Amino acid sequence: MRTEDKGQNTEDRMQEYIVIKGAREHNLKNIDATIPRDKITVITGPSGSGKSSLAMDTIYAEGQRRYVESLSAYARQFLEQMQKPEVDYIEGLSPAIAIDQKTVTRSPRSTVGTITEIYNYMRVLYTRIGIPYCYQCGSIITTQDLHNIIRAILSLPSGTRVQVLAPIVKGRKGEYKKELQQMRMDGFVRARIDGEMIDLTQDISLKKQQRHTIEIVIDRFIIKHSIERQIKQAIDTSLKYADTVVINLLDENRDILFSRTLACSKCGISYPEIEPMLFSFNSKYGACPRCNGIGFENLIEKGHLFFSPQPSIIEEELTHMTPCKECNGMRLRKEALSIKLHNVSIGEFAAMSVRDAEKFIHDLKFSEREMIISKRIIKEVKDRLSFLDKVGLGYLTLNRPSLTLSGGEAQRIRLATQIGSSLTGVLYVLDEPSIGLHPRDCEKLFKSLTHIRDAGNTVIIVEHDEETIRNADYIIDMGPGAGKNGGWIISASAPVDIINNTASITGKYLGGYLTIPVPKKRRKPEKFLKIIGASEFNLKNISVSIPLGVFVCVTGVSGSGKSTLIFEILYKAISRHIYKSKLIPGRYKKIEGIENIDKVICIDQSPLGRTPRSNPATYTGILGIIRELFSQLPDSRIRGYKPSRFSFNVAGGRCEACQGDGLKKIEMHFLPDAYVTCDVCKGKRYNKETLDIYYKGKNISDVLEMPISEALEFFSAIPPLKQRLDILEDIGMGYLKLGQSATTLSGGEAQRLRLSKELGKKATGNTLYILDEPTTGLHFVDIQRLLNVINKLVDMGNSVIIIEHDLDIIKSADYIIDLGPEGGDNGGKIVATGTPEDVAKNKESYTGRYLDKKL
Repeated sequence: MRTEDKGQNTEDRMQEYIVIKGAREHNLKNIDATIPRDKITVITGPSGSGKSSLAMDTIYAEGQRRYVESLSAYARQFLEQMQKPEVDYIEGLSPAIAIDQKTVTRSPRSTVGTITEIYNYMRVLYTRIGIPYCYQCGSIITTQDLHNIIRAILSLPSGTRVQVLAPIVKGRKGEYKKELQQMRMDGFVRARIDGEMIDLTQDISLKKQQRHTIEIVIDRFIIKHSIERQIKQAIDTSLKYADTVVINLLDENRDILFSRTLACSKCGISYPEIEPMLFSFNSKYGACPRCNGIGFENLIEKGHLFFSPQPSIIEEELTHMTPCKECNGMRLRKEALSIKLHNVSIGEFAAMSVRDAEKFIHDLKFSEREMIISKRIIKEVKDRLSFLDKVGLGYLTLNRPSLTLSGGEAQRIRLATQIGSSLTGVLYVLDEPSIGLHPRDCEKLFKSLTHIRDAGNTVIIVEHDEETIRNADYIIDMGPGAGKNGGWIISASAPVDIINNTASITGKYLGGYLTIPVPKKRRKPEKFLKIIGASEFNLKNISVSIPLGVFVCVTGVSGSGKSTLIFEILYKAISRHIYKSKLIPGRYKKIEGIENIDKVICIDQSPLGRTPRSNPATYTGILGIIRELFSQLPDSRIRGYKPSRFSFNVAGGRCEACQGDGLKKIEMHFLPDAYVTCDVCKGKRYNKETLDIYYKGKNISDVLEMPISEALEFFSAIPPLKQRLDILEDIGMGYLKLGQSATTLSGGEAQRLRLSKELGKKATGNTLYILDEPTTGLHFVDIQRLLNVINKLVDMGNSVIIIEHDLDIIKSADYIIDLGPEGGDNGGKIVATGTPEDVAKNKESYTGRYLDKKL
């Protein structure tokens, strides 16, 4: 072969594949991989086998790092700086976008509409073609001329002290030195800047990064008969500088706005200039003055700062606050809510579900002029709404706060935003997008991912969902085990080939050689909890009996009302009854049978802790036992070391240079803060004297670096430790390090750690356990382990209720409660109840249709 031909082939291969050589990030064993471009590749394997290490920490990290490095120094200061992953080289990479489950803001100001940019587009649409109505009399607002403005001012009571202001800057960032200098040159001596009267002859310094409002004082006078000419002159002058005239009533410290553009001819009420900011509840110019744009009452008294980037608020407060009396929860000032499009305000539009909003946009009729203005906006909004509906989120309202979304919902919303950007030649890396999706909706999601691929993009998915794996173009199966026993590529091929690979545990499940068996016998319940008249959110005044002493699965399509029934009503009501908690349950008439349980434990997927100091060892109490053990060693006794010596949270034994973090934060000023390994302890978190204490050849830092599986073997002779570590191993967490930061754990891992902590407590029986999709992040082999743990709990006399979409879990339950038939307004009903066999026969149940294939 000629040299140039060989070079050409190499270049073609780079265009067709992403080629990875020597990947060593985390537990990856110096692996090589070839991933086809413009295809859908699924990376699968047991939990902890290295899937995310390859997809997120190697491929995405390097793609993003290269893209950021290609930008200017100015642009780079606003972007996350990523370290180069442990890999020899990667060829064929495109700019990378990661869509995971942790990237949606938890601010109460963030909504489905703002995340997807649908609301932002609608702000522009309402600005351009919305019709303003008077909020007082309902008349259409018309423009004001000079004569009407003068007449309105003269109608003020005689003797009223007035000053005329011209707003030259309204809520904009900048220093405005040039503008202020020009006003001085024009002879003006006073201005109201950000609400404060300022002498223009003084040196004025405004902060560049803050929003400012600058209103020049044109004239001051007292209302009387001979003042008309002075008023006319002041208004004339004011309108040369701005379209709006502000009349400030000095004695009342109240403003009356007059606009050359908008005013009610009957009431004389003036409207501010209609611009996109008027429809923004994140701006003080658009936000309702009573609730500051949050939409709920009484939050200011709770100390929340609403116009800061990260307001302090928790979901529990938000979901049970009373809607604001002034804006009815629509967040905007009355002027903004009085501007309508086909008789619908932007607040009413935002309150629609995705499905209803799609119909509203589809039914809009435009004049030729309006069509020219709105054509591009309507296309963008339609595309985003259509995608949200296709991935099973049609039930969500556009004003739904992002902090109330599940991880799966949040991820699919971000995916909708990316779809709307119509990019090509991009590498998309997704982390389990099927989380929270019913099998019916998984099909819709995969169709949408094929559209991304067909638009000329490469899609890499970390996934466990069986149908997603079967329908992918290419599969990389990691394993064979977790932690140090993982990190190898077991198989890399098309789905049909992996089934015949005897080394692949995924292939064995896909081929039916391994299965999660259907229980031979279902438990029969004797006692029940009965919820009567549940009507919170979309629940249709339903009554349902939940059997006790068995394994119950609550199923249904996304948005059908599962979480509302189990968490918002059942869990909160029982918590109030048993523990006198302050949780406020959703609406229901009564619950019977609570006396049959003496304890309720809700195990959800919220983070274990918000600081790197929280880890599996601290959360489960294992570190306390280890610290006690180390303090009892002969060397510790000689030196007088107590258990606190082995804590990285208190002074004494920790490294004081990094205060036990193992890392130091370096402030980079114009660049993001950088974290470097502590140069004193080298990341070990403890001082030298503490690290000199060894148990079986390992110090406290070495122990925290151990995976749980290794620690189980290491501490096998210590019963209290072995008992707790056994539980973690049984629940499939053996790959996690004892000291792994809680901030790096997925929602599913956090939930399983909570479950292990509860399992470690002395069993009382008669306990009700409630779990929310515990299969998140679990491979087939790990689901079997989870089922073993659940069945152990039930066999001890407890009751387990799981909200779940995974068919292997559903088919293993003793009893199913299926909600639906659809999501949102079309959900909230009981579709089917009974054993999995009963539900599988119910033709009205979507769950039943898919379950029938599994039984």
